[in-house]
Amino acid sequence: MAKQKMKTKRSAAKRFKVTGTGKLVKMKAYKSHILTKKSAKRKRNLRKATVIDESNEKPMKRLLPYS
Repeated sequence: MAKQKMKTKRSAAKRFKVTGTGKLVKMKAYKSHILTKKSAKRKRNLRKATVIDESNEKPMKRLLPYS
């Protein structure tokens, strides 16, 4: 009997991308609503992607088995 493929968690696949060195990258939170009280500098910095912390990387990579 053939071994079954592992399924990728689609929610994680939509949120994370893998860099060339194998690190996970995500977009920052808090940029969707209630923007009037946030400064332009803060909103500008929320546009950028950020690398996921090492402590969270292992469980997140488990959700993306083919990354």
